[in-house]
Amino acid sequence: MLQNFPSKGKATALVTMGGQAQVVTFTLDALLELGEEVSTVLVLHLSPDDPRVRRALAQLSGEFAGERYQGRPLAFRHLTIQASGEPLSAIRNGQEAEAVWEMARDLLAELKRTGRPLHLCIAGGPRLLALTLTSASLLQCDHRDRLWHLYTPREFLEQARDGAILHAPPEAGVCLIPVPLVPWGTYFPALRTLSQPISPSTPLPAPADSACCAAVCEQLTDRQREVLQVLAEGLSPQEAAERLCITLKTLDTHKTEIFAECRVAWGLPEDTRLTYHFLREKFGPWMAFQAQLGRNL
Repeated sequence: MLQNFPSKGKATALVTMGGQAQVVTFTLDALLELGEEVSTVLVLHLSPDDPRVRRALAQLSGEFAGERYQGRPLAFRHLTIQASGEPLSAIRNGQEAEAVWEMARDLLAELKRTGRPLHLCIAGGPRLLALTLTSASLLQCDHRDRLWHLYTPREFLEQARDGAILHAPPEAGVCLIPVPLVPWGTYFPALRTLSQPISPSTPLPAPADSACCAAVCEQLTDRQREVLQVLAEGLSPQEAAERLCITLKTLDTHKTEIFAECRVAWGLPEDTRLTYHFLREKFGPWMAFQAQLGRNL
């Protein structure tokens, strides 16, 4: 989904936009004024066939000429909202709303894999876009991420309309308002798995492995099952610890108990060395299959 997107650096600002370029620049100026370190701005917008969107993108390209913004290095990227591979000019029905939600979910998951914190500004574009992005952020975001609404006084809003003013003076009263964000996907990682579509090519777990996986899970505590869940997703121990907001030492303690139950369930000698790759190989397909079953009930 994201091509030529930096994978390292400081925070990423994800801004929803209709046809008003100043939503993006006002947001970025406010973040920088707050002392936030942003290295990339990603704008999520409707089809550029809309003349207002096309004009706004042209204005923003000028503001970020040479991958710089106001004299500082800062990358600018933009992404068109799509459904079934086709750009949307509006979100007109439930099917398109579902497609936008899935796109927001996948986009946030991809951004989180870069390891950078996110600033999400939901002031621009259709209201339904803001709602779907907020909904997806509850699953994909963590405690490092921030959700913002951009407040612009009505009088100044009219003056700045259509990008007539791209940078608000301090006396204009433009500011970012933090929106409370509860990262349920961090508290309950299984929710992320349940929200993901299962590919028909996903391998089914072997019957013997399914029985062993179920037996292990029955013996684990709730916290140990959370650790197992994120490791089964393919995360490294360090990534899993960060996802669960625990220390690596605490995660290793839980992992040791999980491995002990695995040796019992699979009948392995006590001195058999297991790694987190074993958990991904055995529990990944099983958990994906269980999630699919739950979705179909």
